[in-house]
Amino acid sequence: MKINILLPYKEKFDENKASSVSITVKNNLMHTKYLNVIRVYGQNVENALFKDNFVGLNYSIFSLKSKNVFLLHRMLKIISEEHSKKQLIEIHNRPYLINQISSISHFPVSLFFHNDPLTMKGSKSKRERQNILEKCAAIFCVSEYIKQQFMKGISTDKQKVHVLYNGVNRKITHFPKKKKEILFVGRLVSEKGVDLYVEVVKSIAPTYPDWNFGIIGSLKLGDQNKTNLFGNKVIEKFKSIGSQARYYGFKDYSFVEEKMKTASIIVIPSLWQEPFGLVAAEAMSYGICIIASKVGGIPEIIRDNGVLIENINSHKLKKSLIELIDNEKLRNFYQKKAWKDCKFSAEYSSEKLDNYRKIIFKQNDY
Repeated sequence: MKINILLPYKEKFDENKASSVSITVKNNLMHTKYLNVIRVYGQNVENALFKDNFVGLNYSIFSLKSKNVFLLHRMLKIISEEHSKKQLIEIHNRPYLINQISSISHFPVSLFFHNDPLTMKGSKSKRERQNILEKCAAIFCVSEYIKQQFMKGISTDKQKVHVLYNGVNRKITHFPKKKKEILFVGRLVSEKGVDLYVEVVKSIAPTYPDWNFGIIGSLKLGDQNKTNLFGNKVIEKFKSIGSQARYYGFKDYSFVEEKMKTASIIVIPSLWQEPFGLVAAEAMSYGICIIASKVGGIPEIIRDNGVLIENINSHKLKKSLIELIDNEKLRNFYQKKAWKDCKFSAEYSSEKLDNYRKIIFKQNDY
């Protein structure tokens, strides 16, 4: 029996370049009881996570297929050559591949949504989502918000659709010592609201000379060297603030963890409907005071353990940030509440996923 996990081509299952989907898969692999039968397929990388479980594939420039379809067909070819009748396929974030699989393979398939199904190729329409329900053994959504999006207009096969929150690994056992530093962690794109953060920092930094303000993030997914006019302007404006403003650029996960350990406040000013909010869950595991937009799946993570801002703008963000900087008692309250309420563990998420896998195996007489 094998479990075959297919990552989107743009994901890099790499120790130094992993982004949210790869990190989530990695965290689950750390706790699953099926590790010895799992293979993760993706584009070839230099420093693969879980090397014994990773199958790196090189895209051929002579292929007439898209990169994701190419990966899928290579994976299916490898599976077919094994002549094993007990295989489970798990697709992450590429719903349009479901039709491709069903036309070639008879193995059960699970589909994982890390983004809004209504915005993704292959699941935008009600008809497409009903087709996915018919052809998949299970659908996993990273939040209740994403599940509701998937189920819009659909009333059948509800039992196939599950909420599986992204899990994080808390690596420290005691509440860490905090510095006067505020962080933004994420891609430097408009939907993440990084420009709001920079605008507020520029206006308040002179008033709080003993505080530092940081940005960790790339201009595009996993790559800090891509052209991004918006992101470059944000970086330029941020650096103009002076020595209090520290742009770290794209950093590996261990660097992010170290900064989260000592940061006092993290700002998540998203303007789009965040599917889940992995940064918020990670911040909780390090006891950071969280200010976030009330959008998408974030309110499922942040309730009374952080500051949620509805219809966020620079004025509202500035007001909330100043209040937390000025009020150490309130800041400490949210830090300790986040630390205590960190319930999104990778261990629990892995156990839940394994239980669903067990059901699928039983349904297919594996």
